[in-house]
Amino acid sequence: MLFVCGLIGIISIIAMPRLLLARQSANASSAIATMRAIDSAQLTFALTCGGGFYAPNLTTLGLAPPGSNQAFLSPDVTSANTVTKSGYIIQMTATPFPGAPGSCNGLAMGDAGQAFIAAADPTEPGNPRFFATNVNSSIWENTVTLFGVMPEVGDSPVGHVIR
Repeated sequence: MLFVCGLIGIISIIAMPRLLLARQSANASSAIATMRAIDSAQLTFALTCGGGFYAPNLTTLGLAPPGSNQAFLSPDVTSANTVTKSGYIIQMTATPFPGAPGSCNGLAMGDAGQAFIAAADPTEPGNPRFFATNVNSSIWENTVTLFGVMPEVGDSPVGHVIR
């Protein structure tokens, strides 16, 4: 019995790092999918509700336009302006443009932006995969946060595009 318990313990120790890597990989896939969803939601918002301008934060994308019961983005990402989902901190911002019209879902005049940036930073120390996207719809990856360095328009000065 003692031999069997020892063998199970050794096998568990060998398998644990692989299990943690699999979890990190799944969380990274979820973060990439969230960046794609934000891209899609922002484009839909700009074309249908924002008069060509983008939502300044996640909570705005969580508000349904009049006559619809469907928001631009799911509630698991729009409950606050910074949310934690699948081991990543998701945040988004857009620089307000004074000439932006009000949106159909209640955003005031001058609050929407001409572009945006969204980022996903891991909550677990040791996870080297940070993601971001902007109005160009490319998803960038880096080993440190992209939220402070990613421009709202154009290519990131650091990291690489995920293909």
